[in-house]
Amino acid sequence: MPITREAVEAALRQYTDPHLDQDPVSAGCVRSIEINGDRVSVQLELGYAAGLFRSGWAQMLAMAIENLDGVTRADVQVDCLIKPHKAQEQLPALANVKNVIVVASGKGGVGKSTTAANLALALAREGTRVGMLDADIYGPSQGIMFGIPEGSRPQIRNQSAFVPLEGYGVQVMSMAFLTDDKTPMVWRGPMVSGALLQLITQSIWNDLDYLVVDMPPGTGDIHLTLAQKVPVAGAVIVTTPQDLALLDAKRGVEMFNKVNIPVLGVVENMAVHICSNCGHVEHLFGEGGGSRLAADYHVELLASLPLSMAIRSQADAGKPTVIADPESQIAMIYQDMARKVGARISQGGMGASAMPNIVISDD
Repeated sequence: MPITREAVEAALRQYTDPHLDQDPVSAGCVRSIEINGDRVSVQLELGYAAGLFRSGWAQMLAMAIENLDGVTRADVQVDCLIKPHKAQEQLPALANVKNVIVVASGKGGVGKSTTAANLALALAREGTRVGMLDADIYGPSQGIMFGIPEGSRPQIRNQSAFVPLEGYGVQVMSMAFLTDDKTPMVWRGPMVSGALLQLITQSIWNDLDYLVVDMPPGTGDIHLTLAQKVPVAGAVIVTTPQDLALLDAKRGVEMFNKVNIPVLGVVENMAVHICSNCGHVEHLFGEGGGSRLAADYHVELLASLPLSMAIRSQADAGKPTVIADPESQIAMIYQDMARKVGARISQGGMGASAMPNIVISDD
C-alpha cells in the first residue's frame, strides 16, 4: 500500500512541540513532505531559537514516520527562521533588530538582571544573534555579568553612535560603559527616559534576531517611554514567591497590558531552597506564587528557579550559569525558558494576557 501525505501528517500530529504547545502540522511548521517509494523526507521550520532542541526533535519525528507501514527510512530536517515581530504596529522597527524582549520586575531584588543575562546567553546558545541592552540605568550590572572589564568604553562612530561591546558572543550596551562606576546616577525621570532612548537608537546593533532589554524595576516613566517609542515584541516578568513581590509583579503585568505589549510569561526566582548539606527542600518565600500569578493573568509560567548560591555567585563572577555550567539542570531550565520566549514571540505573543484597553488621559 503506497505511503500517503495524510499518513505522514498523522504521524507528525502525534507529537507536541513542548515550546509551541502544538503538533508541528497544526503549528504550521511543515514546509515540505516528499515521498519517494519507501523513503520519506520532511522539512520543518521553527520560528524560534531552537538550536539545542532541533536534532532531538528531528530524530523523534523521523522515528514516528519510520513506524508507518511501508516506510524504510525517514529524514526529517528542522530549520530555525527568526522573523521580526512588534506589538506596536505604528512604530518603525529598530535598525538591524528583529525582536525586542523587555525583562521587567515590579520591585528590585528579585533576580531580574540575572534572569535577563541568562535569557540572552541561552538565546545565543540556541544559535541566534543576540544583543543585551542594560536599561537599568540606576543600577547597571550587565557589564559585570558579561565579564566585560571595568572601564571598557564603546567605540564611537560618526560622533554620535555607539558600537556595542561583546561578551560571550552577545552584543552588550550599558549606561555603565558611558559613566564612571563610582558615580551614582542622580537623574530626574525625563533625563532617564532621554538617556534610554539615546542608548537604544544610537547603538549600532549588528544584525540581531533578539535584543534583550534589562529594565529598571518598577512601573514608571522609563517603561512608558519604551512602550511609546520602541517596537517591543513582548515582555517577561520576573518575580519571587513572596506576596509583596507578586503584588508588584501584578502591577507590571497590568502596566504592559495597558500599553498593549504582550506579556510572554512569568519567571519565578527563589522558588525553592534545597539544603546543600542534607538535600532538605524548603519554600522559604512561599509556594506556588508564580503559577498563581500566571493563572490569574492567563500567562505562562516560563520557568521556576531554585534559590541557589551558584546562580548568584556565577553571575557576580562575570560568568552566568548558562556559560559557567552549561550542562547543569539550572542551565537547562534557562534554555527551555529561552525557547519558550522565542516560541511565544513567533506566535505573535499568543497566550499573552487579554485585558480591557485602558486609556489614561492627562486631565
